[in-house]
Amino acid sequence: MTEIAVAIASFRRPEGLRRLLDAVAELETTTQVSVVVVENDSERREALMLCEQMLAEQYRWPLTCIVAEERGIAQARNAGVEHILMQSRAEFVAMLDDDEWPDAQWLEAFLHVQRLTVADALQGAVIPKLERAAGIWARRCHGIAPVQHANGLIPSIDSTSNVFIRRECLEKLAKPCFDPDFALSGGEDRDFFERLRRQGRRFAWANDAVVYAWVPASRARFTWALKRAYRTGNSDMRVFLKHGPSTAQLAREMVKIAGAALVYAPLALISMPFVRRQAHALCKICRAAGKTAALAGHRYDEYATVHGR
Repeated sequence: MTEIAVAIASFRRPEGLRRLLDAVAELETTTQVSVVVVENDSERREALMLCEQMLAEQYRWPLTCIVAEERGIAQARNAGVEHILMQSRAEFVAMLDDDEWPDAQWLEAFLHVQRLTVADALQGAVIPKLERAAGIWARRCHGIAPVQHANGLIPSIDSTSNVFIRRECLEKLAKPCFDPDFALSGGEDRDFFERLRRQGRRFAWANDAVVYAWVPASRARFTWALKRAYRTGNSDMRVFLKHGPSTAQLAREMVKIAGAALVYAPLALISMPFVRRQAHALCKICRAAGKTAALAGHRYDEYATVHGR
């Protein structure tokens, strides 16, 4: 029987974590599942208390909660990976965030595509569930719009939101797997998969491996979408610079940034009557601005602020 460990990083979202663990308990799967929750709040420890409560309620799967004392997404993910590699024989590690919850066929869909593609790491679809309806502007904004793709091999993976990874990838990657320098800024996931890509790993998309992502009212705003675009550009550039680009690669990236400004600035003006197009153009401009700021040494710590419960 295939063994799968589900790793969940949590920080001050007990309601979201409860929803997620309830959904994992309802999975329709022939696999042996274990769950590792990483509590990243050493003060309140709400995730730890919730896990203790769910264990007392006879939770369906083996459930472990460990505490990562140092704040940061990378630190929490590393703690989960280290625990699983030391304490579990799981062949695959699936990663979720505490504002997500899976469809009942989630793991079976991942396994199906993995067998077809022999991929080392896979990503699945993310369908937002908004607390408050967002306007037409939101339909193409990263962090609010659905994330979907055709099944099959893909060049790389950019995020740990809904991913499925072969154990061997984690065992053979230099530790820590996730760079702590990206603790509160995000980008530790893009860096992680870039390192796997450089090792020649295969990536695939499993569109039927669906998770739903809660988008609280504080995120269903155009100002937040612009900040997310800026942060993505900022962290992407920091990852790019970390891996020592050549002069030619850096020059190409500079041309892309300049091109975004030249193309999308006038487009944002002429598309004012068309809200969705204008929003898309403004997000592109903010992403380019985030990259430019990273070149100047600026880091934007988006995850210093927690959205939702």
